Amino acid sequence: MRLDRSGGVFCHVTSLPGRHGIGDLGDGAEEFLSFLGDADVGHWQVCPLGPTMDAAGESPYQSPSAFAGNPLLIDLDGLVDDGWLDESDLEPVPDFPDDRVDYEAVREYKQPLLRTAFERFDEAGAGEAAPEFDAFREREPWLDDYALFRAVSDARDEDTWVDWPDPLRTREPEALAAARERHATEVRFREFVQWTFDRQWRELRAVADDEGVSIVGDVPIYVALDSADVWANPEAFRLDDENRPAAVAGVPPNAGDSGQRWGNPVYDWERLAEREYDWWIARFRRLFDLADVARLDHFLGFVKYWAIPADRDDPAAGEWAEGPGRDLFETVERELGQAPFIAEDLGFEEPAMDELMAEFGFPGMRVPQYADWCAEGNEYQPMHYPEGVVGYTSTHDTNTWVGYFENLPERQRDCFRYNVGAEGDRPTEWEIIDEVWASEAVLAMTTVQDLLGLGSESRFNEPGTLDGNWEWRVRREALDDAIADRLWELAGRHIR
Repeated sequence: MRLDRSGGVFCHVTSLPGRHGIGDLGDGAEEFLSFLGDADVGHWQVCPLGPTMDAAGESPYQSPSAFAGNPLLIDLDGLVDDGWLDESDLEPVPDFPDDRVDYEAVREYKQPLLRTAFERFDEAGAGEAAPEFDAFREREPWLDDYALFRAVSDARDEDTWVDWPDPLRTREPEALAAARERHATEVRFREFVQWTFDRQWRELRAVADDEGVSIVGDVPIYVALDSADVWANPEAFRLDDENRPAAVAGVPPNAGDSGQRWGNPVYDWERLAEREYDWWIARFRRLFDLADVARLDHFLGFVKYWAIPADRDDPAAGEWAEGPGRDLFETVERELGQAPFIAEDLGFEEPAMDELMAEFGFPGMRVPQYADWCAEGNEYQPMHYPEGVVGYTSTHDTNTWVGYFENLPERQRDCFRYNVGAEGDRPTEWEIIDEVWASEAVLAMTTVQDLLGLGSESRFNEPGTLDGNWEWRVRREALDDAIADRLWELAGRHIR
């Protein structure tokens, strides 16, 4: 599958409207898909769908699983429809803010209700749903280890699994069997939650199909150290004999900075190659079970990566190592066919990366906020986008367009207006949306914040910070017919 010329909107599920404090897989998501259908928008992009953790600032890019779904996204009204909750169980609904997510309050409200639903499901022996539940458990090979990991993590006091006692940390069979028996109810609860998420997500995808909307998922190249992925698949990572990281990811020092030590364990690509990249194939297979297109975050890491010895804090102590390159993606094509990937290649000049993208037809990304508007032919100006890229007005990691534009030096603003032929009677956010839609980019993307002309106060994430990220939400009444009509007109005028 290759992308066709079309448009899209980024809005993570948590940012959608909903009466239970967070965007979920219920009617708020269905209404959003209806809005996209009315606007003739062909793609909905989301962040990774995995569980988030308070310790990681609720980042969807630091999840305890690359395969599981976030329980906080489960629609409680759907569990009422299933008969495992009553309407009265949901009352009283706390007075949640409707413009941001209070994750602590949402957890306090939703987690006990998910357990109540599970208890009723389990007491009834799963009833008519038993075959479907059992089929899900059989179909998803990652589920058993994930459920056990979460059960043991909740029961123990250590900060991460790296500090567990040897038999559990190193996954000795007798220790795993004993843990499964000891935590059998909790393991089954975790499996029930994942089955529920999976059912509701598939129902939402059916709605997206009806609206003609494809879903763009996201693949962080690295996974969190404190995850079921690393604990259950030590052979996929560069770990020592005690299953502790031998090397971690980061970036080297550059002009004006001292580099970064991210702390995620790096992959043992040589061993993965010997195993036909089995863990990555399973990851991609699961992703394409949930989404139609995948954005590959930090695509450079598939070409080369900065590996820092785990016992060193200084990023400068690392060294470049060779990634799997074409061998991985040739294997993916053999196993999965021509997978529709978008390569996040921002900020890197690496000929080998460009060659790999060109060989497999992966479009890169262009974000006009990186443009020098006074430089002729700048590659981030939309009028210079080639066909083989995805153009964004902004992303989940950048400022909103209005926030960016307000902070631009006046000369840059003047050059922008000159370059796009701004007439001064149209809001700046629609100037850039129009330019990106008019560009040659195969896919033109904007955000809900940019559609609404919101400023920096509505930024979704600021990299390098922990507090206040991933909280923004759109109010139900904000995305009205006028905005849908405007996008519909742009799609027709620019043949998207």
